[in-house]
Amino acid sequence: MQQDYISKKYSYLCTALGNNAYCIFYFMNPFLELGIRHEVVNAITELGFEKPSPIQEKAIPVLLTGNDDFVGLAQTGTGKTAAFGLPLLEQLDFSLKQPQALVLCPTRELCLQIARDLEKFAKFIDNVHVVAVYGGAPIGDQLRQIRRGVQIVVATPGRMLDIIGRNAIDFSGVRYVVLDEADEMLNMGFQEDINNILSETPEDKKTWLFSATMPREVRRIAQKYMTDPVELTVGTKNTGNENIEHQYYLTRGRDKYAAFKRIVDFYPDIFGIVFCRTKIETQEIAEALIKDGYNADSLHGDLSQQQRDKVMKRYRERNLQLLIATDVAARGIDVNDVTHVINYSLPDEVENYTHRSGRTARAGKTGISIALVSGKDQGKIRHIEKIIGKSFVRKSIPQGTEVCEKQLFSIVNNVHNVEVQEEQMNAFLPQIMESLQDLSKEEVIKRFASLEFNRFLEYYQNAPDLNIDARESRGDRGRDSFGSGRGRSNGYTRLFINLGSVDDFSRGDMLGYICNNGKISGKSVGKIDLKGVFTFFEVTDDVVENVFQGFNGVDFNGRSVRVEVSGDERGNERGGRRRSGGRDRGPSRGGNRNRGGGFRDFSGKRKESKSRY
Repeated sequence: MQQDYISKKYSYLCTALGNNAYCIFYFMNPFLELGIRHEVVNAITELGFEKPSPIQEKAIPVLLTGNDDFVGLAQTGTGKTAAFGLPLLEQLDFSLKQPQALVLCPTRELCLQIARDLEKFAKFIDNVHVVAVYGGAPIGDQLRQIRRGVQIVVATPGRMLDIIGRNAIDFSGVRYVVLDEADEMLNMGFQEDINNILSETPEDKKTWLFSATMPREVRRIAQKYMTDPVELTVGTKNTGNENIEHQYYLTRGRDKYAAFKRIVDFYPDIFGIVFCRTKIETQEIAEALIKDGYNADSLHGDLSQQQRDKVMKRYRERNLQLLIATDVAARGIDVNDVTHVINYSLPDEVENYTHRSGRTARAGKTGISIALVSGKDQGKIRHIEKIIGKSFVRKSIPQGTEVCEKQLFSIVNNVHNVEVQEEQMNAFLPQIMESLQDLSKEEVIKRFASLEFNRFLEYYQNAPDLNIDARESRGDRGRDSFGSGRGRSNGYTRLFINLGSVDDFSRGDMLGYICNNGKISGKSVGKIDLKGVFTFFEVTDDVVENVFQGFNGVDFNGRSVRVEVSGDERGNERGGRRRSGGRDRGPSRGGNRNRGGGFRDFSGKRKESKSRY
């Protein structure tokens, strides 16, 4: 029976494609045996899909029946988009220009990624229309696409509610709702939005829920909106990707930034994401790395959509090697070949660690997740180990000589693998050979290697040992080099404001702006540290409350002005104890961001642990 089915499928393909070689190729593609039509297999084969991932292999046959609600649990990077996207393309009627499927996801980046993937999967199917609906982009363009007729709407909850509120979309024909990264949506506070959106869809629809973890909130959604769902799990619930190696480095708080840079230097080919707890910490570390010659940039909630798109474009094109991000800003990032995830600060929620580490080791590849911890954080490491079911390996912070050795052999490897442009190079070879004729082969090799090696050797000469034992770490009360504790000193409180030089402020302008809004005199203001997209300033302790009250509800060019204590551990993304202003949509970004293609600019010396932003 199975053989007859395969033979018929093979004959049909040969007739449809008219090319025996292609027929044999597509006949061998295992996606056909899952029941995916040949037009879609044609498209995904071009994209490099050779065999289904475990979640695809389990989910696609179930979803192709179209009869059941569904819960799929699998880690990020395991191919969940294709697991629900390919069955959707089989179920929908593309002769109708009305919404038949709604995909909800947590972030703008993931929304765009899913929409692009669905369009690629449907490359050879006629009249497929997909619209991405997300905040930060003109709503008018999205409304026009909806009016022209779409079958699949991919949306973030906030913007979807805006469109529903305008009565601009008809969900009466929706047959399928997909909740992708459901746990992340709930972590971001979208539960009420999801409830409101689902209430606009038909009761007889089928709901497909995909999630990396299964907290209680996700379980409640399944119970409320699904009827006897089929549940499939790839791996163990709430565990991390098996291809990720988890490491931690023990360091003093005051040495954290120096240790971080040394670890980065120890991996010359690193292409990583660095996670921080707060927007301020994210920006500070990025600024410091850029000044120290690293190809890095930040991604956080104070950036506009245009700025986020620019940063992500540079990162996807590998013009950045380090992306410094907050949990909220990084959700939904889908970038291949990330080698390392570095937890500069451990997250408060274990689920966030799972999402962070899942940014590496995607599509079956391997990766490393690193945590920088002090003695007080070792308990968090043990807790995370219990949840993810994997042990962390404690690593020693590399010594300066070890870093130099790794960099040297990276240079040697690059020389060995460099592509030689023979035709163009031949014209210069005689002059090169003449210039080097007084040097032996060994001397030429040593001098070429020393061009870069000498810089690292000079930098790490007499570099201190940054390792400590657990007992010393428990007693360490030193503050992180970019952490908390810098808010108050010598009678002054250091504050942060989300306005800077790109908003056409000079230091004098900023002084006047602070005094006018805070109703304080210039004598109460200390140092003003003006940056590109933000500013640090000091005020005497007795006027801090005046400043907070003065900036409460203040707008600048249509966006809320935010003032908070610099480095206040409670002043994180969810709001601190002492801050003013509302939700900020982010200023325009400026300044030279070292847009070259290399990892470091060695035109200047880097200064470990002493460098500032």
